[in-house]
Amino acid sequence: MGIIVGAMALFVVLSVFSGLKVFSLSFSNEFDPDLKANTTIGKSFLVTPNQENQIKKIDGIASYSKIIEERVLFVYGDKQQVTYLKGVDSNFTKVNAIEKKIYNGEWLEKNTIQVVVGYGIAQKFSLGLLDFKTNLEVFVPKPGSGAIENPQQAFNESIIVPSGIYAVSEDLDSKYVFADLGLAQELLEYKPNQVTGIEFKMKNDADENAIIDQLKTIFKNKITIKNRAQLNESLYKMLNTENIAVYLIFTLVIIVALFNLIGALIMMILDKKGNLKTLFNLGTEIKDLRKIFLLQGTLLSVLGGIIGLALGITIVLIQQRYEFVMITPTLAYPVVFSLENVLIVLVTIVSLGFIASLIASSRVSKKLLE
Repeated sequence: MGIIVGAMALFVVLSVFSGLKVFSLSFSNEFDPDLKANTTIGKSFLVTPNQENQIKKIDGIASYSKIIEERVLFVYGDKQQVTYLKGVDSNFTKVNAIEKKIYNGEWLEKNTIQVVVGYGIAQKFSLGLLDFKTNLEVFVPKPGSGAIENPQQAFNESIIVPSGIYAVSEDLDSKYVFADLGLAQELLEYKPNQVTGIEFKMKNDADENAIIDQLKTIFKNKITIKNRAQLNESLYKMLNTENIAVYLIFTLVIIVALFNLIGALIMMILDKKGNLKTLFNLGTEIKDLRKIFLLQGTLLSVLGGIIGLALGITIVLIQQRYEFVMITPTLAYPVVFSLENVLIVLVTIVSLGFIASLIASSRVSKKLLE
């Protein structure tokens, strides 16, 4: 029973954390591209027509979008906020699923002063859509060097019009204001083919490493390319660390449960001492007598692990299907059934059960039988 409950608990908890991991990453996965290229020199780089033609010929790339990201100042009435202006071209919605996250309004139109702001920014500014009474302004420091003599001439500025509000997560909702790529280039005084990054969407069967190698060749190794996991490295590390910590904690619970197995086997050895002595006198070797209890303990572990897994899988599938446990009235506790978790639990139970049985069976000795 201890092994059954331990295996069931370990599988359920691993499935829950797998669900939480998928749920946490769903926000960034819908917001981040499959691959993102940035320059290794400076903040921006030029993309020539020849390079674009070569990118289009790469097998495995479904679409790509040129972007500009820069921290700028937004002013709305007497309120101010410094955050990222993200200039995007018309292909951006083919690379990124941001349109699905539009909370209110619609996506911006090309070659306009329309912008799409995050829900957090709109809330801070008390901002409405297509509000022509109070202007939303953006201020970008002019490039150059030397002392600033006239503060009014130190910034490029523009009036922008919010056409939509997106809602993804608390952090992302306060991070970006999306604008047309041409407007961002104008504010930053960039050339028409000058960008700070390129985002890529890959086909389902694409070879990621091959695509990265081809892109680096096209740009002569002057760019760094990161996949989705690398773009959210800290988030992935945190989730993986939590998963390992929970696994170790519940493995400790199973180890405690297996002490009962060791105790039960030792009591059985003492109870069957007379039978063991008879077998020993008939010529059975000590190592063969030990194998009896080693096999019995291992079989108990395997059987307990399988029953516990069956119960755990049933609980997880019921939660997925009927959503009995809820976080909020509209959001069920996320769980994910994974064969990887099944293997982890089975290997853990069998390995620890074998070690426990080995420890218990070692009590069978010539001294005990004499």
